[in-house]
Amino acid sequence: MPAFAQSAGGMLTDAQIDVITKEIRSRWSRRGILDAASVPPYAPKLAGDAQRGEAAYKTFCESCHGPVGRGGQKASAISDDSFLALVSNQSLRTILIAGRPELGAPDWRGNVPGRPMSDQEITDVVAWLASRRVSNPGQPYSASNNTQPQESEDAKRK
Repeated sequence: MPAFAQSAGGMLTDAQIDVITKEIRSRWSRRGILDAASVPPYAPKLAGDAQRGEAAYKTFCESCHGPVGRGGQKASAISDDSFLALVSNQSLRTILIAGRPELGAPDWRGNVPGRPMSDQEITDVVAWLASRRVSNPGQPYSASNNTQPQESEDAKRK
């Protein structure tokens, strides 16, 4: 990302940066939202266990994402082959911790009232989702359907 401050080669003065910073904090900051909360770490401390992850999924996620993550009335599928092929384990962990507020998905504290997910439960759910990945996601075209465009007769004559 390029620098913004003129002192670092950017176009903005220190006063302009102060105004932007102040406005971002006043509009988006949610002070106290993590008071007394023990936020799970960015990286897992121990390896995940898919079997325990399935049980944790049923407790914390199934009510929205449906059985085995195929989607429910409140949320979309999360065990879709293509989705799991595109998202890393770290991204899954981040989603579980931070939620997806733009989609109405709660963070690690909001799935079961009064019972936040533990670090290990998050790690285990990620392991369970990762275990559902397939080696060849989606429906790849067969070799016979993946042919090169044929040269037209006019092009051949030239």
